[in-house]
Amino acid sequence: MTELHASKQWLSQTGASRSSSRYNTFFNFYIGTMKLVSSAILAATAAILTPPTLAFAPHPSIQLPHLTNRQSTTRHHMSLESLSDFSTTIPTTLSALSTLSTTTSTEIPPALSSTLLSFSDQGQNLAGTFFQLSLLPYLIFLYFLGFRGNRTPDLGKFGFAYLLLFVLGTIPSGIVTKSVYGETLANVDWLHGGAEMLLTVTNVLIVLGFREAMSNPSYQSSGSKFGPTPKFVAIALAASFAAACAFGTKLGLEVHTPFLGGVGNLGDEMVLDLPFVMHTEPINALSIPTWAIHFSSVFEFLFAMDLIWKFAETTSNPKWKGLTWGMLPLHASGIAACTYHFFYNPSSLQFLVELQAFFTLLGNITCAIAAYRIAISNGWTLRELNPFPKSEVSPEGIAIDEAAVLPYTVVATKETEVELAVKLVALTLVASYALKYVELALDLPLSQNGIAAGAMVFSIPAITGFLYYNRGKEEGGEGFSLPSFGGKDGESVLSMADVKKFGVAGTVAYVLTELAFWAIAFPVASTALYQTTGHWPDVINDNADRTAVVGFIFAGANIARLLVPLRLGAALALAPWVDANIINREGAADKQT
Repeated sequence: MTELHASKQWLSQTGASRSSSRYNTFFNFYIGTMKLVSSAILAATAAILTPPTLAFAPHPSIQLPHLTNRQSTTRHHMSLESLSDFSTTIPTTLSALSTLSTTTSTEIPPALSSTLLSFSDQGQNLAGTFFQLSLLPYLIFLYFLGFRGNRTPDLGKFGFAYLLLFVLGTIPSGIVTKSVYGETLANVDWLHGGAEMLLTVTNVLIVLGFREAMSNPSYQSSGSKFGPTPKFVAIALAASFAAACAFGTKLGLEVHTPFLGGVGNLGDEMVLDLPFVMHTEPINALSIPTWAIHFSSVFEFLFAMDLIWKFAETTSNPKWKGLTWGMLPLHASGIAACTYHFFYNPSSLQFLVELQAFFTLLGNITCAIAAYRIAISNGWTLRELNPFPKSEVSPEGIAIDEAAVLPYTVVATKETEVELAVKLVALTLVASYALKYVELALDLPLSQNGIAAGAMVFSIPAITGFLYYNRGKEEGGEGFSLPSFGGKDGESVLSMADVKKFGVAGTVAYVLTELAFWAIAFPVASTALYQTTGHWPDVINDNADRTAVVGFIFAGANIARLLVPLRLGAALALAPWVDANIINREGAADKQT
């Protein structure tokens, strides 16, 4: 209340407009509401899950010697896993539980107290704030997606809702990693892979649900051919992960025990015998099963985006394509996580965790907006928020009910589920083995190069967006193209011919403009590289610097291309001055005399 009063007083003193005051009040209310609801939901979950999980944790007297011994052999650059941050960034939970620990300390095991302290260290970081704020938009997305007029496949809705189990599953896994191992989720492979498995299950459910609705002619009349089996399997896997969190340490699973026993991992001697291997794999490197889970999750999510795009044709509602666009930031979030693991989770690349959290928040918001647009197009109104029973004779309700039972436009599929699964498994295994072992031939994964990491995070989603933009153009929308010299139908808009019309003055003006552009661009690029790496580039002796310089050249070339029209325009504007003050300066002076 004091902060609110101070804000109002400041606005009145500076003469802020009433509309600005209302906007700020609404914005603060919105952010506060999101944090309050998210905190309340996660706090309740953490309060329920924390004591039962810690009951299986070893006594601190057993933990500490193990941790002290392990810390001497663990790489110093290990950092926080983004999803464990989500479970450890709940200020409301921390406040309530820390108060409980001080008032009833005799009733709370020491492990709980140490866990809460480790959680509070991450309570106010940027990634934690983003993850916390992302929960409420996702709940809004689920509400609009489930509107009956949308005809969303039941299994697809279940898949999107199942993601909440993945989010909640990071809470007990984060507790175990902190209280037992003193580590982060990214570096505890058996817990990391298990948590990521829930995300993979989410994507599989989404794909199965939407794919069957689009291809099964009897789906609406007789239901899914899979029956309740996918849901039962998904719930069983979630239960197995919960059991692993509770009993894994009792079974002797250690901090770097690989997920699923590391099935598929090559032996150390075999890896060192590979002709291209130049480095020893760090102890916190992901196992083949964990990499496979990550890659399958990424591939399945891309496939889900494609199916939802096509679902627009199945329902004759183009608004579904907007949901594909809404999912693009979530795709970027997954790429950020994989990039973080590619560099072996270094603390110097902590910005990748924050990027992942930001893209998660952005993606949940864009998905909520897309789902809202779909629901509005299918007849949703504010009356749907009324919790009381609707009138059975309401014209609006009747229209929505009729739309909800409209048949899908079924499209025959070229591949069966088995064929598709075989391709997915093959692609996943190839990608997993290639990344895990081929990166040992490179210096880049151990260089902690922020520029290369950022390029990886942004380039892959950019390519995905580029493909969908041009796909939309082919289907009647507008596509994506870089600025060019030509206008429509080859009509000239701005080119060097316009500069040459000024003769020598135009050419000189263009040269001066280019010199000014590159005189600014090179120092800016060099300074950015220095600020990122802490040293000036050594392109002769350092492979990482050469890679970074190549990245800057690539980025600079594209930026330069984008700015070509601006540079030509600047040259044309400068040409008259060059003509009067440089080329014809003596003639102008003679005329004045």
